[in-house]
Amino acid sequence: MNSSRNRLAGLGETVIAGGRVPPMTLAVKFWGVRGSIACPSPQHVVYGGNTSCIEVFAGDLRLALDAGTGIRNLGHEFIRDGVKKGVLMLTHSHWDHINGFPFFGPAFMANTQFTIYAGHLTNAGGIENVLQTQMANSTFPVPLEALQADLAFEDFDAGEEWSLGGGVQVKTQPLNHPNGATGYRIEHGGKSVVYVTDTEHIPGKPDQTVLKLIEGADLVVYDCTYTDAEFPAKVGWGHSTWQEGVRLCKMANVKQLAIFHHDPDHNDDFMRNIEAEARVKWSGTLVAREQMLIAFD
Repeated sequence: MNSSRNRLAGLGETVIAGGRVPPMTLAVKFWGVRGSIACPSPQHVVYGGNTSCIEVFAGDLRLALDAGTGIRNLGHEFIRDGVKKGVLMLTHSHWDHINGFPFFGPAFMANTQFTIYAGHLTNAGGIENVLQTQMANSTFPVPLEALQADLAFEDFDAGEEWSLGGGVQVKTQPLNHPNGATGYRIEHGGKSVVYVTDTEHIPGKPDQTVLKLIEGADLVVYDCTYTDAEFPAKVGWGHSTWQEGVRLCKMANVKQLAIFHHDPDHNDDFMRNIEAEARVKWSGTLVAREQMLIAFD
């Protein structure tokens, strides 16, 4: 496969369009970058129309974060690569973050193992119950019990941290979102990636919980659904802006920000304008695209 590489000056990462990660590094690949609802259309080709799903390569582990429609294509790659064991971490269980799960191919295969984590449902029946309900009649024809994979469900309280083995550490914090959500920080080999979606900020009052989670991170994938100009009409919807992402990352000495969770009404032209404006505002920003891979040296 031909890969186009773009060295980001001074950041120490390589952005690879459609590439494969070298072994034993920390890397992130974007499989779904939209929020709210998938939007396949000729106006959403450059950045992609699938909903939230990213993959993190950490040593020998392959982790999926969120199970929006993007997880379907991730599942295809897991099957091609012979991945038999993995981890799925969910920020929350709103539709756009779980509605790809019933189409995650490896879950239908015997002799595979996946652990599914969620940090917002300890008092609401747990993540197994939510996925079971999603796949129950009459909303889906195949029940959760029909899946052949060995699935383990781990509910925790956002704010906990743990080791996945192999030198991979996971830290979490609660996010400001209706019904709750969890931000994740994954550390390996002296590098760190933080996934912060979905969350709403208060203008003029930086979120101290988010700042704590992202401090000094190599990459922050942040909920940039709106612009600052759009935000006043969206208060209470549980999302943030790319400008707030820049402000937080600069305060927390983050090396790079990936603008993520694009509004489905923001077509390719709109996103190009955001990307140009964001790069002028802070050179450490990029706009996440499907199939983009960021590998750390």
